Amino acid sequence: MSFIDVTKQMLEAAQYTLGLFFLTLLFAIPLGVIICACAMSKFKPLSYVTHLFIWIIRGTPLMLQLIIVFYGPGLILGIPMRERFLAAVIAFSINYAAYFAEIYRGGILAMPKGQYEACKVLGMSKWQTNRLVILPQVVKRITPAMSNEVITLVKDTSLANIIGLAEIIMTAKNIVATKAIIWPLFYTGVFYLIFGGLLTLFFKWLEKRTDYYKA
Repeated sequence: MSFIDVTKQMLEAAQYTLGLFFLTLLFAIPLGVIICACAMSKFKPLSYVTHLFIWIIRGTPLMLQLIIVFYGPGLILGIPMRERFLAAVIAFSINYAAYFAEIYRGGILAMPKGQYEACKVLGMSKWQTNRLVILPQVVKRITPAMSNEVITLVKDTSLANIIGLAEIIMTAKNIVATKAIIWPLFYTGVFYLIFGGLLTLFFKWLEKRTDYYKA
């Protein structure tokens, strides 16, 4: 099998990898905000349940969560999950939302109480305080942690092959099995390196953009 043929198959499989990556961020980022708000709620039962949920999600392997989301409905409800890509998006979104929620919470808790008091003295509303003063600083504080999680997500998309999603790794494994050549499996690293490199450049740019504000 030629290098060009392998590359074509990899690029076709990359649509699932990229789709899973971007859809996970699309759902996990706002879902993380909701989970963070529930975790920081003054209503204790809601806060305790949310912390328990975060503990379970962060404490169990993503691979196991993928298996549960894909096979669980069929085993428990008798309604099999037929869409592998949808199952992967659901599992990844829930998993990363839990991690993002903790990053958000850490960024918010790191803010000095004096800044809230100063805004109150200046007559700013709670909405103005959060939007104009707190949020810009929180974004700056959480950018390094978020960049690590987002880059990790790129590599974690390879776990979706456990439920038979034909992403890059599974495509390479199929080529290795059918063509008896090993190099396509190592070749997948090029795709992850390029994608991760682009994200690294993006987050470095983002950090410079937010560097005007010294927390």
